[in-house]
Amino acid sequence: MRESDSQTEDVRQFVSFIVAEEEFGVDILTVQEIIRPVDITRVPHAPDFVEGVINLRGRILPIIDLRTRLGFPERDPDEDTRILVVELEDQTVGFVTDSVREVLRVEESTIEPAPDLAVNIDTHFLRGVAKLDERLLILLDLGGIFSKEEAEALQGMEDDEAEPAAQVAA
Repeated sequence: MRESDSQTEDVRQFVSFIVAEEEFGVDILTVQEIIRPVDITRVPHAPDFVEGVINLRGRILPIIDLRTRLGFPERDPDEDTRILVVELEDQTVGFVTDSVREVLRVEESTIEPAPDLAVNIDTHFLRGVAKLDERLLILLDLGGIFSKEEAEALQGMEDDEAEPAAQVAA
């Protein structure tokens, strides 16, 4: 009985999604919700991977194009496009994906450390690679996808849009 208990403890859940025909996964505990694309307000002088901001039930969220951020070619949104709303440390960010597939239960023992050269993206984005039955799932660390300066700039976008009166008073 103890053996099955330890196996249960070693299972993690990931939300799998597609970007440029590659399957990625993020820890389900970081995903707040998955939404259909909405009108995005462009932000002047934002980095090329920042689509803009949206108002999600009164909260201003920066929206990141994962295709651009991961170095894949641009693609117009279609009926499968989704935005993963993710909690990263002290901020909420939306990530545009080509589609969301499923929630997967992955045993820790099937997760390998990130290889040095994986699908042409920097390995600091990677948490590892899960070996599933017939495919590999690239596990992303969305918190590591930004440099310190980029993370601060995104936080500033959220603050600028959400609290303009507080900044005037400061």
